[in-house]
Amino acid sequence: MMINQNSEFLPQHQLSSIVEILNHQASTKPNSTAYIFLKNGETESNRLTYGELDKQARAIASHLQSFKGERALLLYPSGLEFLGAFFGCLYAGVIAVPVYPPRRNQKLSRLLSIVDDAQVKVALTTTSILADFEKKWAEETELSQLKLVATDTIENKSHNFVINQYNPANIAFLQYTSGSTGTSKGVMVTHGNIIHNQQMIQMFTKHTEKSTCVSWLPLYHDMGLGNAIQAVFIGAQCIIMPPVAFLQHPKRWLQAISHYQAHTSGGPNFAYDLCIHKVSPQERQTLSLGSWRVAFNGAEPIQESTLERFQSTFFECGFQAETFLPCYGLAESTAAVTTMSKKSKPIVFSISKTALSNNIIVAKAQEEPDAQILVSSGKTCLAQTVVIVEPASSTLCRDRQVGEIWVGGPSVAAGYWNRPEATKETFQAYLKDTKEGPFLRTGDLGFIQNGELFVTGRLKDLIIIRGRNYYPQYIELTIANSHPALRKNCGAAFSVEIEGTERLVVVCELERTSLRKLNTEEVVKGIRRVVSAEHDLQVYAVLLLKTGSIPKTSSGKIQRHACRTGFLNESLNVVGEWKLNLQETELPSLQKVLELQLEQEKNAVTLQVISEQTSSKNHVLTQKFIPTEEELKAWLVFHLARNLNVLPSEISVNESFADYGLDSSVAVSTTGDLAKWLGYELEPTLFWEYPNIKALALYLAKESKSNSQVTVDKEVEIE
Repeated sequence: MMINQNSEFLPQHQLSSIVEILNHQASTKPNSTAYIFLKNGETESNRLTYGELDKQARAIASHLQSFKGERALLLYPSGLEFLGAFFGCLYAGVIAVPVYPPRRNQKLSRLLSIVDDAQVKVALTTTSILADFEKKWAEETELSQLKLVATDTIENKSHNFVINQYNPANIAFLQYTSGSTGTSKGVMVTHGNIIHNQQMIQMFTKHTEKSTCVSWLPLYHDMGLGNAIQAVFIGAQCIIMPPVAFLQHPKRWLQAISHYQAHTSGGPNFAYDLCIHKVSPQERQTLSLGSWRVAFNGAEPIQESTLERFQSTFFECGFQAETFLPCYGLAESTAAVTTMSKKSKPIVFSISKTALSNNIIVAKAQEEPDAQILVSSGKTCLAQTVVIVEPASSTLCRDRQVGEIWVGGPSVAAGYWNRPEATKETFQAYLKDTKEGPFLRTGDLGFIQNGELFVTGRLKDLIIIRGRNYYPQYIELTIANSHPALRKNCGAAFSVEIEGTERLVVVCELERTSLRKLNTEEVVKGIRRVVSAEHDLQVYAVLLLKTGSIPKTSSGKIQRHACRTGFLNESLNVVGEWKLNLQETELPSLQKVLELQLEQEKNAVTLQVISEQTSSKNHVLTQKFIPTEEELKAWLVFHLARNLNVLPSEISVNESFADYGLDSSVAVSTTGDLAKWLGYELEPTLFWEYPNIKALALYLAKESKSNSQVTVDKEVEIE
């Protein structure tokens, strides 16, 4: 099966690079706003016009001219500084390598891997990031050899820089795809790739220069970066907020769309789920989402139930089902590959789960028990081609047969940086029956029905959770060293869909000597701790297997797919097991009383004191709530238990947060709830900076006192 839709390129975008397009926007509309940054997801902290962005990029490019053709690490938090540096690299002919700065106490293994692979010569960052990491930077041999540049200190010498012509085949940036440590692969995205993919996105979305966009997506991720580049491509305005601002309070995303009357915004499926569960009815009453015309959904499996619930939940806010734009893409094809038509509701197709397990498509009524409802990822355009291929024979699949998704066309990247064998295997595939090619082998499985692409799963073992890629071999390597009871090279990590969400499962063989004295709780705790610390993932289930029983090939290679099947049908030889409780735990009445008492005490300390300053006016003074250390411990125990769906008695104030297997979404969300209760903003990294509840409560008790000064709230008239 094949999708191949040809369209004419738009005449206004016949320039050879996004650099020339930015230069054009700066020349024709220098005072128009390009980007607005909401530092906390609510308050504007910075703006850049097209003229200012061009000047900033030229100044940085002028500083980088001696590095033309080299790789530059972009080490920035989400913000406008990143965009100035990114375009500065492109102006200078330097290959940008976007990487998010590691947390202060986080290992640098992924960063070191990328620096080594890309042979980076210079690192661009901000003064504040440089101050945080300078000492650690000097301790690492690979990093100490790099030239460090804080771009916020560069003098504006933009008049000294002249833009050169750019060959569409020149590499613009490297997009590193691995979400884990290990041997990372850099996708070589060319200037021609960017132009073609941006044209596709514009055709998919019908964007104009009036199409305001709101984005919380990480700028170092292909979807987030593509979103930001689209603003320059069409000459529109893009509002950006940090990802943690959205994760702390998902309402901020929708508030920004409402406030700026945005045309386009989106993210992975989990983002819509968060809004369904976290935005209260009272908060929904303040939203006006009628301007939202493109709500793209991609980067992870799209759930029909999520689309339906989001539309029904936010219908009264003006959100329409036609706004959804399910899409499919990957970094190896720059970003976008296919998407739905902008004017239609999402297309769903109900099929038999049993037949699907055999790679056959059989229609099934939605109400039948064996039904699996899939959402179409749409069609492609602009000379981009999608084919469904039998992976073993490299021949086209028959109708109603599931196969590997292959992609061809101008958006397909040039390959992996400095990896000729991996490039040939992934980017240079040819159909044996028709000799057509080259194609990109995506590793994804799917089928085409009535010209629409439906994605059904993964051919490879790549794990995708919350839109981020994780390579199982690196998780398995981490786990192998987590406890001496585990056999080396005898573990498997894979994902399963549980209640519409991808979850991580770990299967490990035990050493024979550990079988009799097995302490399952201790082994599981070790696994959860290292997976949380090293990969920022929450483990859903751990299965400890009898020695010699994990499925392997005849050559001794672990069969992850067989392990996954064995987990699902409960056929593995399990001697110890643990699963995360996904059902809400009924909290004891004592804890409910405690929650009520804490709220009552918070309300009780709000004092209104009438000061007789005039005969007609009085000032109402408010003393802020100051919780004690014990009250803070109680709150943290209660909410951690609720988020983990366990009893509060199972939470120890001395236990490391990592031991509970927290991932970033739970940690950041809990920080948001805590800030709301305390009444002031908190750093989203709190759960990584303090080891346990006891230490965090002690810090917060001191912090609350420093925030407790009496302030004038408002004036009231006295009759």
